[in-house]
Amino acid sequence: MKVMPKTPFDHGENGLRVESESDLVQTYLAPLAAGMPGAFGLRDDAAVLPNEPGSDLVFSSDPIVAGVHFFADDQPPDTAWKALAVNVSDVAAKGAKPVAYILNLALPEAPKRTWMADFARGLAEAQAAFGCRLIGGDTDRTPGPLSIGITMIASLPSGTFVPRHAAKPGDHVFVTGTIGDAALGLALRRDSSLFDAALTDADRNFLLGRYLRPQPRIALAESLRAHARAALDISDGLLKDLARLAEPGGMALRFDAVPLSTATRAALSADRRLIDKILGGGGDYELLVAVAPSEASAFQESAQRAAVEVYDLGILEGSKVVVLDASGTELELPKSGYDHFSR
Repeated sequence: MKVMPKTPFDHGENGLRVESESDLVQTYLAPLAAGMPGAFGLRDDAAVLPNEPGSDLVFSSDPIVAGVHFFADDQPPDTAWKALAVNVSDVAAKGAKPVAYILNLALPEAPKRTWMADFARGLAEAQAAFGCRLIGGDTDRTPGPLSIGITMIASLPSGTFVPRHAAKPGDHVFVTGTIGDAALGLALRRDSSLFDAALTDADRNFLLGRYLRPQPRIALAESLRAHARAALDISDGLLKDLARLAEPGGMALRFDAVPLSTATRAALSADRRLIDKILGGGGDYELLVAVAPSEASAFQESAQRAAVEVYDLGILEGSKVVVLDASGTELELPKSGYDHFSR
């Protein structure tokens, strides 16, 4: 793996640093607001966002901090992408379309110009992919690590918001994409020698990419609004977020029903202990969706038209979430998911 710089601000071009807050905002961030009249070129203390008749605005905020959600020496375009993507994922699970975002950037020191340019480039790539623009925020100096706070603003037709806690017993639970890739990518980011005999270079790049650049399932928004009873994104691990979706009930999840990528299957074949990491590691930012039995087929057909792969994990029933092996025996898993404050 390529050796990274020791701090997030060592990408200097002749050591030149941003000279002031105004310089930082107007040089690197204001261009991200182009095309949003209510952002006023990021020269005002507030922004105006018209709300179209017949639509609701959806808000979500999910900050990321160096040393917690990303490595301080991750490449700045990847850090910027992740900061925006994790927030887009939250509103995607509600069936909403991203419109705009507010950025609060707390830096431990004035960044070098090349670092800031690369960070802004990552934001530009992400907002182009997700269909939103920057409309405001703030920049600060902090004695702590780099912190990136984003508030996402999204829109959907009035009354179509998809909640988290509305699933019912008997509902089908679907998941998008594949599970466990980001957790294994994080493990590789920590130790590039892991799984040496099991993975190809392509496998490694795939898993690292899934960790560094999540892909929010915004294409599924219409399908969710039309057919889903409840939904949320998988940020803290499949098992933990499945328990949230099923609350106060449960589900018997067969491990062989969990969709796995080719790379994750290869790693798992070399070390079966990875089941815990795959189910509880988090960071996938795929969607868990509860659908009434009468809507299951229509949801699958709608997802197929949207070019989003969905997999039926089973039926909500019982009082807790358990995982079964291929023979139907319950697996004992030591970790259920990520928690910021758990010991």
